[in-house]
Amino acid sequence: MALHGHCLCGSVTYSCDAEPVVTGICHRTDCQRQTGTAFSVVIAVPADRLEVRGDTLRVYPTVGEDHGTRTNRHFCAACGSPVVSRIEALPELAFIKAGTLDDTSRLEPTIEWWGRSAQAWVSALAGGERLERGAS
Repeated sequence: MALHGHCLCGSVTYSCDAEPVVTGICHRTDCQRQTGTAFSVVIAVPADRLEVRGDTLRVYPTVGEDHGTRTNRHFCAACGSPVVSRIEALPELAFIKAGTLDDTSRLEPTIEWWGRSAQAWVSALAGGERLERGAS
């Protein structure tokens, strides 16, 4: 299965020729701030199989106070769209922002990370697993 996508303006594009490792929802406060909403929906893929292109691609590093690990947040400097995150503690994975996919028809999150930071009005996924922290 190939994944393809782009930012809002189309200046940053990507492709991945590997199956997703997992599709999940992150409730971390940093992810809420980056997306401007209650959570971030991401598709984890093998980092070495993801190719990101574009002259407007920039990186904003954060260190979450809830886990202390650096996350490199890749975004388009032209339109501001977050595109992919890479967590230094998980170098084998890249986390594609689901809203940037060209085809979202197969999206089905199965796990939620950082459930302890979830907004009170956000219900847990039906049939999914909600973890209090990042990894089980």
